[in-house]
Amino acid sequence: MMGPMFRGVKSIPGMGSELEIEAEALRWAIYTLAGFEYKNVTFETDSQILSKMPSGEEEIWPRVKSIIQEISISLAGLSEAEVVYYSRTDNKVADRIVKETATFTSIVLKLYYIVPSWLFSCREADKSFVEQPIMAIKSSSADNKTRSSVQIFIVFSLCCFFYILGAWQRSGFGKGDSIALEMTNSGADCNIVPSLNFETHHAGESSISGSSAKVKTFEPCDALYTDYTPCQDQRRAMTFPRDSMIYRERHCAPESEKLRCLVPAPKGYVTPFSWPKSRDYVPYANAPYKALTVEKAIQNWIQYEGEVFRFPGGGTQFPQGADKYIDQLASVIPMGNGTVRTALDTGCGVASWGAYLWSRNVRAMSFAPRDSHEAQVQFALERGVPAVIGVLGTIKLPYPTRAFDMAHCSRCLIPWGANDGMYLMEVDRVLRPGGYWILSGPPINWKINYKAWQRPKEELQEEQRKIEEAAKLLCWEKKYEHGEIAIWQKRVNDDACRSRQDDPRANFCKTDDTDDVWYKKMEACITPYPETSSSDEVAGGELQVFPDRLNAVPPRISSGSISGVTVDAYEDDNRQWKKHVKAYKRINSLLDTGRYRNMMDMNAGFGGFAAAIESQKLWVMNVVPTIAEKNRLGVVYERGLIGIYHDWCEAFSTYPRTYDLIHANHLFSLYKNKCNADDILLEMDRILRPEGAVIIRDDVDTLIKVKRIISGMRWDSKLVDHEDGPLVNEKVLIAVKQYWVTNSTSAQ
Repeated sequence: MMGPMFRGVKSIPGMGSELEIEAEALRWAIYTLAGFEYKNVTFETDSQILSKMPSGEEEIWPRVKSIIQEISISLAGLSEAEVVYYSRTDNKVADRIVKETATFTSIVLKLYYIVPSWLFSCREADKSFVEQPIMAIKSSSADNKTRSSVQIFIVFSLCCFFYILGAWQRSGFGKGDSIALEMTNSGADCNIVPSLNFETHHAGESSISGSSAKVKTFEPCDALYTDYTPCQDQRRAMTFPRDSMIYRERHCAPESEKLRCLVPAPKGYVTPFSWPKSRDYVPYANAPYKALTVEKAIQNWIQYEGEVFRFPGGGTQFPQGADKYIDQLASVIPMGNGTVRTALDTGCGVASWGAYLWSRNVRAMSFAPRDSHEAQVQFALERGVPAVIGVLGTIKLPYPTRAFDMAHCSRCLIPWGANDGMYLMEVDRVLRPGGYWILSGPPINWKINYKAWQRPKEELQEEQRKIEEAAKLLCWEKKYEHGEIAIWQKRVNDDACRSRQDDPRANFCKTDDTDDVWYKKMEACITPYPETSSSDEVAGGELQVFPDRLNAVPPRISSGSISGVTVDAYEDDNRQWKKHVKAYKRINSLLDTGRYRNMMDMNAGFGGFAAAIESQKLWVMNVVPTIAEKNRLGVVYERGLIGIYHDWCEAFSTYPRTYDLIHANHLFSLYKNKCNADDILLEMDRILRPEGAVIIRDDVDTLIKVKRIISGMRWDSKLVDHEDGPLVNEKVLIAVKQYWVTNSTSAQ
């Protein structure tokens, strides 16, 4: 037998229409049935207008907009639910309640107790149960009068308490609604969204649940596309000129040739090993390419052992291991005290340099082209090391000015002296004042090494001469040369470089925005230092050592370089992201356990998400969209984080299945009417590992549309409230990509 259900009163000042009353009733009816885990429900209302508002068939009245939004969210959480119109011919009790409630000019508590007709047969069997309704206790004796008065007083006090509590909740400051709603929806542990499984299973398949006929289902791509990189496609690359590595640059497919299918994982795909084991071992099934094990066998890059690849930590220039090589560099460069935090590795191979810098708390952004060294960047990311597909060709690097504390080339085969030193000038642009550039391999110390390199000494001599001249023009100071390693340091400001102002070879860049680099042609020009007021001042501002610089106010903020952004706004942004990440961890308790190693923030802003979740167990690729209103990537680097510019109307420069978790903050609102949301979500699917997680934060209307799209993408999803409660228009969509592999027709 179902007893009476009580709900805490909410502050709804002066309800002005019957529609508002009906909408409130509908909202809580949906919440209640969702809490009982009903999935296929038809909700009837006698308001034709109300029945059409959730589906968008009728314009939403401003006074009921927030209620209708919550109704839409709740309906999206049910697999098959609809609101339909049902005419009411004669219901006098309901008419009376509506008419009386709609006349409220202030909150007047009215409670109605209506006995369902099917209970009348029970009246004689249990008359006392039926005839003692809540708050209607009758007393026939004088002895009960005092007790009745006390009970009435208690009930009145409770009503007042719930009225005040409801008003506080309605203000948006209370969290009771959020907690109650989540408990209603889950009936279980609040720390984990119950319908999603964040654990990995490595293998195994089960059938996919059927989707609604209204939802577009995306089919798997052909098995040939398991490692498809849309903007670095090998076949398309061969149609472009080979001069200056143009054919290795980004060349994205035109709209008519875009694949609109789900890129499959190869058969046998498993979740990568956890860090730090992943640094040394990669499952063969995840990147089944043995070419490097033969080509680089004597250089100790990679070895095939059974069902795994092993990475001994060697490289072309450090066959004895990356650690010993880095020790040699650390004798000149301060890597151990937090001064050097961000590094750029050009032509990185399998990124062993970046992998072994991790223990020294240095984060390297590694890049290499997709070329004959098949899958080198893919191996790097499988190892859990930050890397992208990229090349120094004719286009500027997708990083801001003054980003890196250190840049590195270990036999990277880049012609540094060519094109009037243009490539060195591009390194100079992204190198912080006081930063270091390392070159190991040809042509350093060519007099001793030319025979081993099997190259003419005259050619090597000329190559080194051009490098030395370009470094001098850039006003770099040579700090070290020994064996095959040379290290230069960039000056902290322009004060020591005044003489180059009169050098006719010193061509200074004329652009006002040195961070405007997306698809911009590289130029043989020197990026000017920011102005300074003294000879020892660091141009662009001095940074604190890491980890202090993570939460210190970055120079670009304190100097007012970003228009409209104050120190207070920046610090408030930090506080908000700490709060958001704390809420994420309540939803997914595995977030910072090492379960997710490679993370991406698709709309990073100031890097608040990455800063709040910072850990030795993970790293975040902070992506700043090229269409963002404010360019904040420079701030991200000043915090000691790494990131890249990108336009999400195109594919990202990475292999499929390279990220464990993807975070997107108001990305879909940003790209509304810019490009197709389907394409962005398909790209997210391409770069996300099977059983990887997605967190999308946006306004509720946008998330409802996104949720409908991903229901056809083999993702499991859940829409949850903002941490401040259900009345906040911003919501969070949590999703997990199902496990499935090529040629399989099912998923787990």
